[in-house]
Amino acid sequence: MKKTLFTPGRTELAGNHTDHQNGRVLAAAIDRGITAEYEANGEKLVRIGGPGLESFEVRIDHLQPRTAEFGSSKALVRGVLASFDFLGLSIGGFDATIKSTLPSGVGLSSSAAFSVLMGKILAELFNGGNVEPIVLARAAQEGENRFFGKPCGLMSHLTCALGQTLYADLATGEVEQVTADFEGMGLTLCLTDTGGSHAGLATSYARIPADMVYIANLFDKGVLADVDPKEFRARGWDASNRPVRRAMHFFDENERVPRMRDALKARDGEEYMRLMNESGRSSETLLNNIVTSATGDTKLRQGLELSRKLLEGKGAWRVHGGGFAGCVQALMPTAIFDDYKAEMEKTFGKDKCMKLRLL
Repeated sequence: MKKTLFTPGRTELAGNHTDHQNGRVLAAAIDRGITAEYEANGEKLVRIGGPGLESFEVRIDHLQPRTAEFGSSKALVRGVLASFDFLGLSIGGFDATIKSTLPSGVGLSSSAAFSVLMGKILAELFNGGNVEPIVLARAAQEGENRFFGKPCGLMSHLTCALGQTLYADLATGEVEQVTADFEGMGLTLCLTDTGGSHAGLATSYARIPADMVYIANLFDKGVLADVDPKEFRARGWDASNRPVRRAMHFFDENERVPRMRDALKARDGEEYMRLMNESGRSSETLLNNIVTSATGDTKLRQGLELSRKLLEGKGAWRVHGGGFAGCVQALMPTAIFDDYKAEMEKTFGKDKCMKLRLL
């Protein structure tokens, strides 16, 4: 008899490109996600299909990365199977029908949600349901890094696995559930899909962690979270240097995340929006993940500039997720959301601005 599992997508609230450096993050699971109807099949095959998804199979005894599969759902399944097997967890064959309510390409972590969902199925069918969320998250991340070809951090997978709003310090292992009651503060959180293509951006995304690791290596460290911020800031850096600017962003953002968490806990919407705007400016001016010469796509910049025009002095706006294309995240008094949505959709199209409901 088939069973059903759901894994939510996530929205990044703070910690733009901090997670791959073992930094601090603030993220929330949302009410949209991916559902699977599944059952064990007693074979050495995983079969996946569903609406809008071309059916495919993965053998559970063929668990080496395949570069030809990079960027595919098949790679994610193979990667999670391999991660479970490496950890000494049980794996087996199953059939699953997948249905998603996550819009593609808008940075709501459809790949992380899918990977975590595959791990949940393996946990339920072959491990008695006794796999901790952090293990699911790390298995999914490892699968995505090595098999899917995406050098992502743990934030998305951890949020999808826990299904809540959370603050995490990935250097210390601290994870704290946080209540993000924007509605109770009289605020609305939304994303606008600016329509920029993610095609051709793999190198641009990969260069961000590479630049940060380059600076960390100058201190004989592997990631920036292991570098003393005071020691970094004490050096006479050339701020025209891209890796230096990106390291500056990391240290500023890493210190900002717990302040944004505290603003949520205090239900201080004004302070949260002030810090959210700081985060957005840091991503634009230091991290430089708005426009890339790889594509020359300016849709994301247009979305940020229009948001600035509409929300200056009233709300907050920032790049959401990886950047270079995709979404603008905005937070504003609920009373002005309808007007903001209407103006954004005049430029970017009907239903491109979506209100987010957090779990």
